[in-house]
Amino acid sequence: MASEVAAQLLEEDLIDFVICFSPSINISQGIKFSFSKRLNCRFDGVIGAIGCSYTYQSMLSFNEDFWQLLKRNRVLVVFDEIHHCAGSSLKDANAWGEEILLNIQNQAEYTLALTGTPWRSDKAPIALSYYTDPNNQIQCDYVYGLREAVTDGVCRNPKLVLIDNEKISVINEDNETKTFNCLDDLFKGSSISYQCIIKNGVAIRHVLKLATNKLNDIRLHNPDAAGLVVASSVEHATHILNILRQELAQTAEIVTYKEQQPSLKINEFRNSTTNWIVSVGMISEGTDIPRLQVCCHLSRVKTELYFRQVLGRVLRKNKSRNQEAWLYTFAAPKLVEFANRIAEEIPDIPVVFRQSIETEVTQGADKTLSLRSKDIPPTNMSELKLERASFDEQMPHQAELLSLDHSGPATSLSCELLGGFREKVVLTFSSPF
Repeated sequence: MASEVAAQLLEEDLIDFVICFSPSINISQGIKFSFSKRLNCRFDGVIGAIGCSYTYQSMLSFNEDFWQLLKRNRVLVVFDEIHHCAGSSLKDANAWGEEILLNIQNQAEYTLALTGTPWRSDKAPIALSYYTDPNNQIQCDYVYGLREAVTDGVCRNPKLVLIDNEKISVINEDNETKTFNCLDDLFKGSSISYQCIIKNGVAIRHVLKLATNKLNDIRLHNPDAAGLVVASSVEHATHILNILRQELAQTAEIVTYKEQQPSLKINEFRNSTTNWIVSVGMISEGTDIPRLQVCCHLSRVKTELYFRQVLGRVLRKNKSRNQEAWLYTFAAPKLVEFANRIAEEIPDIPVVFRQSIETEVTQGADKTLSLRSKDIPPTNMSELKLERASFDEQMPHQAELLSLDHSGPATSLSCELLGGFREKVVLTFSSPF
């Protein structure tokens, strides 16, 4: 759609150039291909090109000469996944939002800001957006949501599978046993975290078995159909990869931030017939792989924004015979809530317009340094601690114990999934007829 807008503005001689920004190299390359194809010209920024595609990160390295392009020419600037850029003013802007406010907002001839999730998990306002007063609800100029896309046949209608267990046993440090009949009760009545469930061997194997069975069914009609597992860490992803390959006889690849060229690996997977790709934060939004039709959400991140972005990886239609889309995850309360309101285009997400708090830090006798509140590191550095899980391949698959490492007072908990699993399928945009 953005490339079509650019084409019409060029045809009507309303702009001279097009510049696109997006959150990752992989998305940036996809935009470059789309715009070059629609505009029938180079889109790589060299002499003779009509424009170029950059990442948001690259904005921080542009000098004044680059920004003069917007002042001296009529430029359309396109922003993909604009929610990455925060700031209604310099007081509440992040680094990328600040660049937009300073160099683009009042300089570009036209701006087109796009996102499938018009809110931020930190509740900050999105750059270039308008909000109602006093409710602080975002005002989009145009909304084309999943319901319309499903109706028009350009997106798949997803089915979301919420997995639960009917008997969960927890043994505390006093050797006392508590039993819970669902994940909701487990999280309310114990110190067991969601992270412990997504790293439990029994739970992992169950969700992967369900997902691989579904993918195998789809591949009877679509031989190149694929699945995505969103893992919580590199170690977690490696463990899942081994299960897929060794126990479930699936072809699978892994892509993480540790790869030398993750974009190249994603591109190779896009055009292959490999069954699965296991990812840690590399295929969460914007990545265009239409052959993905099954997804396992096993990330520790449980925000609605991330949940919808992960779901979006299996929604893009192609010309294959079977157009099913399935997402498998555990029935944690928040994820159940998110699944049940997928039909809401813009959930009621509060926005907070923060004021910058300046703090003076003394440096020697006569020097002071002014720090904005967003520059001050957290005083409790334990907030930055990332827990790591260890996996013991020798443990029995039917009742795998997971030791938990809690910060604070020493505790010793173990959790067993002893009961049968049950699944609830959430059907979106179902017709009553």
